[in-house]
Amino acid sequence: MLQNRIKMLVFLLALVTAAVWPSNVANADSLSDIPDRSQEEINYLMNQGVLSGYPDGTFKPHKEVTREEAATLIARALKLDGTQRNTVFSDVSRYSYASGYIQSSYEQGAISGYPDGTYKPKETMTRGQMAVSVSNAFSLGSGSNGSYGDVSPYAYYYDAVKSVTSAGVAAGYPDGTYRPESAITREEFALFVARALNEQFRVSTDIDSYEERVVTAGILNVRSGPSTGYSIVGKLSEGTTVQVHRDLGDWLKISYGSLNGYVHEDYTTTDQSGSHIIAIDAGHGDLDGGATANGLVEKEINLDVAQRVQKYLVDAGIQVVMTRDDDTFVELEDRVDYAVNRNADTFVSIHSNSFYMESANGIETYYSSASLDERARKSKQLATYIQNRLVPALDLADRGVKDVPYRVISETPLPSALVELGFVTNDTDASRLGSDYWRERAAEAIAQGIQDYYNWVD
Repeated sequence: MLQNRIKMLVFLLALVTAAVWPSNVANADSLSDIPDRSQEEINYLMNQGVLSGYPDGTFKPHKEVTREEAATLIARALKLDGTQRNTVFSDVSRYSYASGYIQSSYEQGAISGYPDGTYKPKETMTRGQMAVSVSNAFSLGSGSNGSYGDVSPYAYYYDAVKSVTSAGVAAGYPDGTYRPESAITREEFALFVARALNEQFRVSTDIDSYEERVVTAGILNVRSGPSTGYSIVGKLSEGTTVQVHRDLGDWLKISYGSLNGYVHEDYTTTDQSGSHIIAIDAGHGDLDGGATANGLVEKEINLDVAQRVQKYLVDAGIQVVMTRDDDTFVELEDRVDYAVNRNADTFVSIHSNSFYMESANGIETYYSSASLDERARKSKQLATYIQNRLVPALDLADRGVKDVPYRVISETPLPSALVELGFVTNDTDASRLGSDYWRERAAEAIAQGIQDYYNWVD
């Protein structure tokens, strides 16, 4: 009976220690559940004899790591003495498989216990604790990166998180968090140790800010990921300066104080000088759809082209304020007030035309001479530059530049122009207005016309 109990104890001990002691599985390719994203790093550690798989041929990447397992893995990576012996911790038996590794890790300065003199070996290791252990064990030094929204500068792991982040050993999550209190998994721990041991596995950090940008939208949603499919984690008001950490195509990973997330680059600008600020007004919106024909709705065309214009102008270093950047309705006088209150020096309203006769076609741009002053002269010049660029770009009829007292351009103190892109009621014009290709050409042309105007003014 005693012999059977001894055999059972030996078997159970083997199951417990299989995660850290080498088994006959020596290659990650032989394990059935290794994630592709971490196979190279795990295989590296297995070849180094740092860790192994389980007897059933699995690695169990999502299994949480205990504090004694963490100490063992770190000590093995550093090739420390694992001889079982007494430790400084009251709750670590000298007969524990991890006792020697825990004591060696402690002497190395890689781990520490609790104020009551315990180590709590069976507790799970957190990501914050991991940062401290790995930073100390591998002498990663101080770091300048690691400004995560959920890592308090007063936390015991704050400096360590900055250290492992700067070294490329650890990184945060897409929502800008580090999750220091979350338990660390076997896959995560393996990645951290492999990166600490071998610099070729280290990741480039995107926590450092490489530039500042200013929000140009009235209210800009900050999302948890780089698309509108992600949840909104915060909002920024126009004029807010944010830190940019990574460029992901049209999306930027940013931070503002404790807020971390993603914003669309079209609603930001790098130009903080204020040398030129233009208001781009997408006509109509919400229940006011404007003209409709040939399957087209004017408000949608106007907004799409306006947003494309914004991108071209921002890329050219011109600050843009949008009177609307989604499907909302803004009163005419509010559009002007919005532009003036945000220090815009120029105003361009974008529309699409219609007429009861299908034969009506072409492009026209309006200005207003109602005030008969310098503003009127500049408005005419602005309209002319835009018209001269837009007509050849869309290859449509030139209906000319016209003096029309529309409220949105006549009752404003700013040089202003109103563009009619073409007629949704005309088949040829409509084919242009419904095309991404031609909308892009229209936007580029309008932006070029505005730049021509600014060059003239300067």
